[in-house]
Amino acid sequence: MVGQFDFSSGTSESDVMGQMTSSGDSRVEIRELIDQFYHSPAEHSDLGEFEKQTTVPAPFDTLLDHNAHMTVTVESHHGQSVGVEVHRCRQHENWYSREITLVTSESKKVVQYGIVRLDTMALADEVWRRIESQQTPLGRVLIEHNVLREVQLLGLWKVHAGPSLAALMKCSVGDVTYGRTALIYCDSKPAIELLEIVAPESSLGAPPPGASPLGATS
Repeated sequence: MVGQFDFSSGTSESDVMGQMTSSGDSRVEIRELIDQFYHSPAEHSDLGEFEKQTTVPAPFDTLLDHNAHMTVTVESHHGQSVGVEVHRCRQHENWYSREITLVTSESKKVVQYGIVRLDTMALADEVWRRIESQQTPLGRVLIEHNVLREVQLLGLWKVHAGPSLAALMKCSVGDVTYGRTALIYCDSKPAIELLEIVAPESSLGAPPPGASPLGATS
C-alpha cells in the first residue's frame, strides 16, 4: 500500500524516513528540504500534500522516473530550452538553498518547481559562482562545466498543490501533479539535494515531433 504523507497530519520523523526511502543510499529528507522555506506544518501544507508512490502515470513517468537531469528532461519534452527563476534563496555556512521554477524560453510556461539544497564545498569555485549568479538552471551549469556527476532518484511523489505551489506553478489549488526527490553526486561526493515537481498534466502538452530521447544530452 502506498503511504500517505500529509505534512499536516503529524506524521513522525521515523515514518517519514520509511515512506520516502526508495534506495539504500538515500541521503535526502523531504521534510528538511521543505523546511528550508516552509517552516511549520501549516506552511508545509501551504506548499502541498505529498503521497509516496512506487510508480507514476504517463507522461510523468518519463519526466520523473529516471537518473538524469530534470533540466534536460523538461527541455526534451517541451522542445525548447528552459530558464530558471529563483524565488527565494538562503545560505548558512557552506549550505545554500533556493526555491525555483523552470520556465520555457519561447512559450514562457512554468514547467517545473523545485527546492535545491547544496553543499558549496563539494563544488569547484567556478561552478558554485555560476550557480550563485542565478542565471542558468543548475543542471545546465553542471553539464557545461563537465562536472563528473551521478543523479540518483530516491523517491516519487503524488502532489496535491497547496496555495503556494499553485501560485508559483500557475495552476489551481488542489490540482494533482507528481514530483521526485533526488540526490546529485559531484566528483563522487553527495553534493545536491533536490525536490522537483513538474507541472500538472493540463500544462504539460505532448512532446513535439522529433524531440530528443530522454537524457540524450545529460
